[in-house]
Amino acid sequence: MVMAWSRFIEQALAPFAEPKVVDQTSEGEATDSDGESAAELVDSENHRIKLAIVGRPNVGKSTLINTLVGENRVIAFDLPGTTRDAIEVEFERDGQPYTLIDTAGLRRRGKVFEAVEKFSVIKTLQAIEACNVVLLLLDAQQEISDQDAHIAGFVVESGRALVVAVNKWDNADTDRRERIKREFDRKLKFLGFAKTHYISALRGQGVNAVMRSVKAAHAAAFCKLSTPKLTRVLQDAVAQQPPPRKGIFRPKMRYAHQGGQNPPRIIVHGNALDAIANPYRRYLESRFRDAFELAGTPLRIEFKSSHNPYVDS
Repeated sequence: MVMAWSRFIEQALAPFAEPKVVDQTSEGEATDSDGESAAELVDSENHRIKLAIVGRPNVGKSTLINTLVGENRVIAFDLPGTTRDAIEVEFERDGQPYTLIDTAGLRRRGKVFEAVEKFSVIKTLQAIEACNVVLLLLDAQQEISDQDAHIAGFVVESGRALVVAVNKWDNADTDRRERIKREFDRKLKFLGFAKTHYISALRGQGVNAVMRSVKAAHAAAFCKLSTPKLTRVLQDAVAQQPPPRKGIFRPKMRYAHQGGQNPPRIIVHGNALDAIANPYRRYLESRFRDAFELAGTPLRIEFKSSHNPYVDS
């Protein structure tokens, strides 16, 4: 559904869209093999974090940026659609340089009529692909909609690190807060890897915690994973719960190494790995996340089977 929606937008404005941003994953990046005991994190202090703030219209994206920057750098009105294009704002917080991208609100397909609005959606999708971390902003005064799930799904498919913030929390009563949390668990359950915060962008409540999570998610997305540690985690996981057999064969996993960053990509080598089903893939993902503390970033796991020289004999 997410891919169909984004494809519709891209096709609608193909003549006007900028070239698609190349994924920042490094396909064949080498990893160290010196036996590091944990993930080696990127030095965020020397890396400008590009943060795209996305969400439906009128959830408070521009207000949040103004709060972070400390001045009115972008227009913030109650009228939905005030922001038409992606606006970049550079600032520094606690010694860390950021580029904040305030994006136009994404509407449901049926409400995207004007060419200008369609172009705004294209720019938003491109901003997601071009950034390092996405901050998905929800509104505690509104229901969590399918459109929120669409946006979140596109972020995950793009492989971007993610932090979720529910804005206007200070204006929500107890019943409303409980309802929002139930809706989140039901509609956005696939965002379990991302940190969720409840904030007031206007009052600045909870914003410091959000930015700490943004920095942590960025570090996790660009971490370097030691091959010996990856292999040990893999072997421990298999020893505790072997992969299910497929017929008379059981997949055999030999070792793992890192194949890229942003998002981290782990390549598992072995035999008959084409038999690995999604539940076991999720099990391995959970084990790798726990071992390397990979909160806030999607994680890709790929399987590569060795060729059996006797298969054609």
